[in-house]
Amino acid sequence: MKKILFRKILYDCLIFFFFSLVCSSLIVWVFQAVNFLDIMIEDGRDYAVYINYTLLNFPKIISKILPFALFFSFSYVITKYELNNEMIIFWNFGISKVQLMNFFLKISVLLMIFQILFTSLLVPRSQELSRSLMKNSNIDFFESFIKPKKFNDSIRDFTIFVDNKTEDGSLENIYLKKDMGNDSFQITISKNGKFVQKGNRKVLELYNGQTINGSKNSMSNFNFTKSDFSLSNLKADVVTLNKLQETSTYLLIRCITELNNVKFKYLNTKEKINMHNCELSGLENIYKELYKRFIIPFYIPILILIALLLILYSKENVNYLKYRILIFFMGFITIIFSETTLKFIQSTFIGNLQMIMIPIMSFVILYFLTLRRLKRILIVK
Repeated sequence: MKKILFRKILYDCLIFFFFSLVCSSLIVWVFQAVNFLDIMIEDGRDYAVYINYTLLNFPKIISKILPFALFFSFSYVITKYELNNEMIIFWNFGISKVQLMNFFLKISVLLMIFQILFTSLLVPRSQELSRSLMKNSNIDFFESFIKPKKFNDSIRDFTIFVDNKTEDGSLENIYLKKDMGNDSFQITISKNGKFVQKGNRKVLELYNGQTINGSKNSMSNFNFTKSDFSLSNLKADVVTLNKLQETSTYLLIRCITELNNVKFKYLNTKEKINMHNCELSGLENIYKELYKRFIIPFYIPILILIALLLILYSKENVNYLKYRILIFFMGFITIIFSETTLKFIQSTFIGNLQMIMIPIMSFVILYFLTLRRLKRILIVK
């Protein structure tokens, strides 16, 4: 019977946690997806790039919301059990509050391990794929990002200006500049133009204009009555280098070991590390990224332990409502504190030991204080 009761309360907590996590993540994802519409409208990318890019950002949203959803779900279910007199069933079948607390703490360790794997493996990988998607994507909807009387340079090495755009899509007084590399450029000026689909590619058909080709030592120009400007090789002007949050955990650990001259037999230090921001000046940021992935999840057992403080008092207590509010306040303060500790991360491992030990020591202290309180209540009874 005890196992059935444990499974029942765990099932209720995890189901409520899953739905609250998914629903809240979807709400944030929808708002973020609306902001990402600029990728398609302003930069002219197609719908497939937009959808894939927004989906690849979903794991990051989940990792951010998970602590809030976890604390809220466990607190809500435990409170619901108490208000519906379901907790009495546990006590009547000989389940002590200490046993219930230890059971949930074992679950919290599993959830912590899941969060560590999620933030250290899946989230960086999804962020890396989203960056690669943007980096390798072409500009497809050129008509959408061209605005009259506005210089547009969202395409790499390419600038376009249009004086007027008619309702049928025709362009007037067009200025195009394309950087060819090695200090050479091409400038095209045209009175009129329009986008035309030719086969499987789209071109900008220009009328009555002039093209100027320039370099360090020469300049040439020619006039035309009609000319096709190919758009197939144009790329978006996005940052091509990966950020730290998009870098794999393996590379971050390798970078730290090499910068600190530490040798690990499990790391392939013979192969040159392929990481552009692996330098001493950025060591603090690397430690912050690893702290987010490995240490902040250690606050999950603390959050569940705070939620379990609700079993210390029953609903018959005159201050039960105030006590519930205090517990919720403690949980949210803990979540905020866990994120703000990033500001105190330093560029040395020894300097960060104190921040690493904070969640561990906080959990130990809170656990033994709670255990002491539970034993005192048992003695009084």
